[in-house]
Amino acid sequence: MLNRIVIYTRDVEVTARFYERHFGFVRNTDPADRITELRNPQGGIVLLLHKAGKAQKLGQVLVKLVFDVEDVPAFAERRAGAGLVFGPVHRADGYVFANAKDPDGNSIAISSRAFRRDPEQN
Repeated sequence: MLNRIVIYTRDVEVTARFYERHFGFVRNTDPADRITELRNPQGGIVLLLHKAGKAQKLGQVLVKLVFDVEDVPAFAERRAGAGLVFGPVHRADGYVFANAKDPDGNSIAISSRAFRRDPEQN
């Protein structure tokens, strides 16, 4: 079972504030631990923020964090007012999504895929 994702970051504080502000994560820090843990009160994956080494290249598009959002355009509009600008809303097979980047250039998306209705259940 996948429960945690490590995000390497140049500035742990800036990245923690980003995920707290825009996605409601709650920070858990332990002075004896070099990793900052972010949990969403509604559950789901735990984000672990780890200070990146100087040689690590950030913002690779090999992984994208996708956040379930029922109303993608409304969420994107609210976040734009708080400083997080998403790209255009794209339509897919029964859902919509929009893309953005976190402070370290990591790809993130908001998607209504989790809320799409199964045509078999009509």
